[in-house]
Amino acid sequence: MMSVKDWIFSQLLSKSFASARPLSGGTYFEEESFHEEFGNRGSAQTTNLMHAPAVADTSVSPGGNPESQNDSSSQLNVVENSIHQPHQVNLDRKLDPLSKIENLQIKFLRLLRRFGQMQDNLMVAKVLYRIHLATLISAGESDIKRANIRRDTARAIAAEQETTGVPDLDFSFRVLVLGKTGVGKSSTINSIFDEKKVMTDAFYPATDSVQEIVGTINGIKVSFIDTPGLLPSSAGTVRKNRKILYKVKKFLRKHPADMVLYFERLDLINNGYSDFPLLKLITKVFGSAIWFNTIIVMTHSSSALPEGANGYPVTFESYVAQCTNLVQHYIHQAVADPKLENPVLLVENHVQCKTDINGEKILPNGQVWRFQFFLLCMCTKVLADVNTLLKFQDSIELGPPSNQRSPSLPHLLSAFLRNHIMSTAGDKNEIDELTISDLEEEEYDEYEQLPPIRILTKSQFEKLTNNQKKDYLDELDYRETLFLKKQLKEDICNREKKHSKGETLALDGSDNLEGIPEPVALPDMAVPLSFDPDYPVHRYRCVVTSEQWLARPVLDPHGWDHDVGFDGINLDTTAELRKNVYASVSGQMSKDKQDFNIQSQCAAAFAHPRGPTYGLGVDVQSSGEEMIYTVHGNTKLRTSKHNCTECGLSATSFGNKYFFGAKLEDSISVGKRLKVVINGGRMGGLGQVAYGGNFETTFRGKDYPVRNDKVSLALTATSLNNETILGGNVQSDFRIGRGTNFSVNANINSRKMGQLCIKTSSSDHMEISLIAVFTIFRALMRKMAIGDFSNEKLEIG
Repeated sequence: MMSVKDWIFSQLLSKSFASARPLSGGTYFEEESFHEEFGNRGSAQTTNLMHAPAVADTSVSPGGNPESQNDSSSQLNVVENSIHQPHQVNLDRKLDPLSKIENLQIKFLRLLRRFGQMQDNLMVAKVLYRIHLATLISAGESDIKRANIRRDTARAIAAEQETTGVPDLDFSFRVLVLGKTGVGKSSTINSIFDEKKVMTDAFYPATDSVQEIVGTINGIKVSFIDTPGLLPSSAGTVRKNRKILYKVKKFLRKHPADMVLYFERLDLINNGYSDFPLLKLITKVFGSAIWFNTIIVMTHSSSALPEGANGYPVTFESYVAQCTNLVQHYIHQAVADPKLENPVLLVENHVQCKTDINGEKILPNGQVWRFQFFLLCMCTKVLADVNTLLKFQDSIELGPPSNQRSPSLPHLLSAFLRNHIMSTAGDKNEIDELTISDLEEEEYDEYEQLPPIRILTKSQFEKLTNNQKKDYLDELDYRETLFLKKQLKEDICNREKKHSKGETLALDGSDNLEGIPEPVALPDMAVPLSFDPDYPVHRYRCVVTSEQWLARPVLDPHGWDHDVGFDGINLDTTAELRKNVYASVSGQMSKDKQDFNIQSQCAAAFAHPRGPTYGLGVDVQSSGEEMIYTVHGNTKLRTSKHNCTECGLSATSFGNKYFFGAKLEDSISVGKRLKVVINGGRMGGLGQVAYGGNFETTFRGKDYPVRNDKVSLALTATSLNNETILGGNVQSDFRIGRGTNFSVNANINSRKMGQLCIKTSSSDHMEISLIAVFTIFRALMRKMAIGDFSNEKLEIG
């Protein structure tokens, strides 16, 4: 059973009691909807406060609240810190948090009395409720009774202090004003001060620089940061708007604001609202958190209402709700967070606006908008100070959920265990260095001793009997195998001769013209179908020459018609940099209007002829907006003729997360056909460690290495968070006849999850047709099984 303090804290968070950092990654709270209750109250001054997030910073005027004293000498960036606070006496600094919150409550009650606001106002009641919760949290379980008693006496203390005027009420706030030119920013400032503080013009922009306007209202210091008007969104105004916003941001570094007023004209908002790029630009410059402290101001609220679908003017409330929802919708899109609810302030600055008996301008719904403005500012500022005392600044983040994805440690470990030092051919497969002594002389020299054979034409081949055809094809297959072995032996001899003499490949063709390969044209790419008479496949043809770099275009075969541009590029190269030093680079890059994807593998190896082999590699891969970088190094040592030992280290970076791994592997060869590999490793990061290992046995065919027939059996074990998963894998590659190859791969683990994969390739038309028939038959059987299952469910129902 939770304690009283834990219950209070959960209640406070359930009400989304927000943190308050000005224009920064703070939080906000969403007010519950009390439209029915408000209608029963009959109050007209809190109509637009139902969903108002009261968030602000902790700034006060000189002599402000005691909590703010420690920041008096700092001038920090507006997107990260609270505003500059003046010094106070040491006595106030020594107050405990409970006393500080009680002082804030008394100050808030004094403000309400000074501005004539009733304490039973809906917004006021909510703010007092949150202050009371904060008091209970600060008091602890032992001081709950004391907190309740002081809550009852706070109203009397506030009334007494406001009557006597002792002590002085130190309270101030600074407001940033943003909006397009001509929406009434300067006019609203003049209306709030009830005097002409700023020059206005109905036809030309009146404000051409960022300036601060300071005044006093009912003994409260109010500061406005007036800014130049932003231009309507278009391609030609983006640069100028960005320049204005950066000037504002620079000004805010020295004069941070507590809240923001974003201005729109109520009479000009329609379904064709086109200022979303402007909202996006504001979000990009100041950050998403600027909308925490933003109040949407609708000027020209007493203008004539438009006609509805029935030809009659719409009601004031419905039109305001429609325009507010439209602007709020685009703010949600700009910050990528639909939870945000900004309060709305309706404003009318026209000289002919209706007034009440006190001369205050009222709206068509009877609301005095100046009192609404002061109430919003007071609630925002007081709650911000409370949040600062309770250190709730980082409780909730605005915007899309932060990318908390992390790569799977078992997956990283498995990929690291499969990675080996690149061979001299430039690939990253396992090095299987064969020497002349590994080859059987009588088998690899048998091709030269074969008698000549007559190659039959197709008509001659058709005249043979079935047994003769079989014997003829078997002879051709046997000769082909011997020829491949002969070629392999020649390649190994050339390689060993090169290492013994220290020769290197010539980079120019002056002395090695016979070794330069002929240019080879790559197969044509599959391009999207088109009705054009000019088939654009020639645009993507590539030729492989003697150059080290091989560049090929990347094209989506399912793209749009008339799409003849490259979607990306694929690069490949392998080179011997120096004697026994090899390097390879391979990668693919693709870019469209929104995404950029890259996959790159770079590797280098130093292979000593009779010593160890060292390898180093760097892999780069994009994952959404993040990049994954992996650096790995391996060392391979041949301890004996049939035994190799390899060890390696790996470091992976994913965003601001880092993972480190190590492995050890030992392989034993028994003759040419049997090989046993045992490896193990660990991968750690983010406080977790994964362990894993493999035991693999491979039995190769008699014609290895010219034929890749083999059977492999592997057992794996992976452990993470005290959970161990065992797995088994069987893989077999074999030939059926002369033109059909099969590959079977089956795996299963201790979680009863597995996979069976069968691949085949055939040059015989009969086998291809049988494969197609088998696939169609399997699909029909599955469809019939699904139909029978549906019928059973209907019968049961």
